[in-house]
Amino acid sequence: MKKYGVDNVMANASNQKPQDVYFFCTCLVDLFVPEAGLDAVALLEREGVRVHFPEDQTCCGQPAYTSGQPEEALAVARQQLDLFPEPWPIVLPSGSCAGMMRHHYPTMFKGTADAAKAEAVAGRVWELSEFLVRSLNFNRPDCGQSCSVALHTSCSARRETGALSATRSLLQGLEGVSLKVQEHESECCGFGGMFSVRHPEISGGIVRDKVASIAACETDALITGDCGCMLNITGHAAKIGRPLNGKHLATFLLERTGGKTAAEEKL
Repeated sequence: MKKYGVDNVMANASNQKPQDVYFFCTCLVDLFVPEAGLDAVALLEREGVRVHFPEDQTCCGQPAYTSGQPEEALAVARQQLDLFPEPWPIVLPSGSCAGMMRHHYPTMFKGTADAAKAEAVAGRVWELSEFLVRSLNFNRPDCGQSCSVALHTSCSARRETGALSATRSLLQGLEGVSLKVQEHESECCGFGGMFSVRHPEISGGIVRDKVASIAACETDALITGDCGCMLNITGHAAKIGRPLNGKHLATFLLERTGGKTAAEEKL
């Protein structure tokens, strides 16, 4: 089976910095953390990239796919295939959604009339951090005060994209930022979409361990590239009276490198 890892995506990319990209913001970002999507767009545009936002985008199909509903997932995913007619990179501010489109679309559509289209889309999908590092060579001076952060990378992002190494590289490139490794860094946050609904006791136990591990680092912020994980971790932390300052990577990078975030624009 053909694999759509970082090497495959890079093989399809030009050595020149892309001038245009599609932005697939994901339904969770759109509905719950739109500022993370806006900040990601601001980062890309500041690097001289024209960002195109297909208005008809909805969901990548992952919720149905991971819930054991392949036909429903296929129907949702099929609605996304015609959104990217130009051969531009497709950038997502979510490792789990990027992994879904990159790795699972070719399998889902295999043997259908849309198989070739799905493979073409999969081969152009980038998670935001890996696109910043590997395609744009993102390197801007750190304008913020000294701080320490902990990193959480979603399970799908770890397995299916280059988000872990790319995000570490971006954070370590900020002179005033100290990256502390939490004890449970490689473990799930407990969300897992429908997993948290079907197995609330197990999910609750996992997120308790995750919050305790992050809190033990005594950092100024929790940084992640997946808003689902961020909402789950910070939500539980607030519930038990141990609030954590969670930030999407795009927002953190923008504010550290002198950009104006979406939240600041509202003020």
